[in-house]
Amino acid sequence: MKIISICPSNTELLAYAGLIDSVAGVDDFSDWPESIQQLPRLGPDLDINMDKLEDLKPDLVYASLSVPGMEKNIEQMKERNIPYTIVENPETLTDIGYILENICRDAGSPEKGRELKNAFLRFIDKYHTLSSRVEYKKRIYWEWWPKPIFTPGKKNWLTEMGELAGAVNIFNDVDQASVQTTWEEVLHRDPDYILAAWVGVRKNKVNPKVIRKRPGWSEMKAVREDQIHILEEPYYCRPSPRLLIGLAEAAYLLHPDIFPEPDGKEDTILNI
Repeated sequence: MKIISICPSNTELLAYAGLIDSVAGVDDFSDWPESIQQLPRLGPDLDINMDKLEDLKPDLVYASLSVPGMEKNIEQMKERNIPYTIVENPETLTDIGYILENICRDAGSPEKGRELKNAFLRFIDKYHTLSSRVEYKKRIYWEWWPKPIFTPGKKNWLTEMGELAGAVNIFNDVDQASVQTTWEEVLHRDPDYILAAWVGVRKNKVNPKVIRKRPGWSEMKAVREDQIHILEEPYYCRPSPRLLIGLAEAAYLLHPDIFPEPDGKEDTILNI
């Protein structure tokens, strides 16, 4: 079976599902696992080159509505009769475990899907147990994009990730997946920690000085106490099993007395 992935999170899901050897092409932003580096690139995830995609004659293309704007690609594939499937947009980490199970089931490996889902859920349960020992839940501000500011709301896996890491998302009262807010509103909510993972931007390209210089932010608790942390974007912004790496890192950052230090080995997350 010849598979195409047109967004990074789908490529990562396919890798965990054991289907990466069947992937024949990917979008420009897919960067993991290493084995995909030599595959044909089909353009940015929001502007896939449909001629190149069609020339590869895929049996199935994996699209995802977790990427705003992906609808354009889906419409074009529909017009060209290119076979595709849509990976649902998860709101929680738990949802991702079930998505992984569904991908394996559809590929003819339902037993592996159940095993991976159960391993995924066991990891979450472990952190749920550990987080129950946290006495003071750190108040955190997640920053997805700097200008205009976007941050996750209640219906977002980062909110659940924060809870599992012994923290509270300061925008968890907003019943949305992604919230456009202002510098003034963040200042008003006065978080203990700022955790920045800008979508599509590598960690070394994010300068914390830009955050510190915002009007009035020098009075914010997180800034005063030097609790601005720049995170690896793939571990927080892509709905794939690699979010568990982000969970482990964030939990240890916030509560090193309760959560174990991550070992830095990706394959140990789901024991594969």
